[in-house]
Amino acid sequence: MEEIQKVWKNALIIILILSVVIISSYFLFIKKREPETILPKPKKEVTLPTTEEKKEAVAPVSMAESDDYIRMVVREISTHPKLAAWLKTKNIIRKFTAAVDNIANGQSPRKQIDFFSPRGSFSVVKKGDRLIIDHASYRRYDSLVDVFISLETKGCVSLFRSLKPLFQEAYRELGYPEADFETTLIKAILELLRTPIVENEIVVEKGIVNYYLVDPILEQLSDAQKHLLRMGPDNVAAIQMKLRELALALDVPEYRLPQPFYYRAKTSAD
Repeated sequence: MEEIQKVWKNALIIILILSVVIISSYFLFIKKREPETILPKPKKEVTLPTTEEKKEAVAPVSMAESDDYIRMVVREISTHPKLAAWLKTKNIIRKFTAAVDNIANGQSPRKQIDFFSPRGSFSVVKKGDRLIIDHASYRRYDSLVDVFISLETKGCVSLFRSLKPLFQEAYRELGYPEADFETTLIKAILELLRTPIVENEIVVEKGIVNYYLVDPILEQLSDAQKHLLRMGPDNVAAIQMKLRELALALDVPEYRLPQPFYYRAKTSAD
């Protein structure tokens, strides 16, 4: 009996030794023959350049050459004949930059865009004991709106981006050394998109110098929004549609864009 146990004990020892040898051989020889798994190299951490490292893009022309360049390139953006006539003005980039800055701050851009001021003057008509804005006054802006909506959206954004260094230069001249002009442009677009589209007649009162809007909500609008409002509801809707297209082309998320706001104005001061 003891002899049998001894034999089994020795057999178990031999089996264990063989197992160790086989396993060791697998890892030392067989495992080495398997193709090594090549792990991808870790990507380098991307670091944004510092202010000193940033290099501002170079515009295709200088500021002094920009008027002629814009007049040439804009032919591919719109073929409307009045656009070419308006662009005969000088310092287009500086005027546009100042106008956008005014609108973004709620101010009227009238002084900067005088080169396409409508013919005639603002007019009202009497209806009973009330003064309302004359529809003929709205029609003065029809050609301006026609030109604006004729612009090819992607072409406008492409032209703006290529000339952005010059817009930045003009913006610095206005006293904004660090601000991004594109941000201000988007702010101006949003300001105009918040202008209501008035569905009925707009009643006004004559002041010492100007007319005042009887509806308190309309009277509280910014000067820039009132300027747009005076173009009439159809023109406001058309301009806002184009502005929305431009904003989307400038990569503004759609959720940030105010939706058209149709409004019925008060027709009396009571």
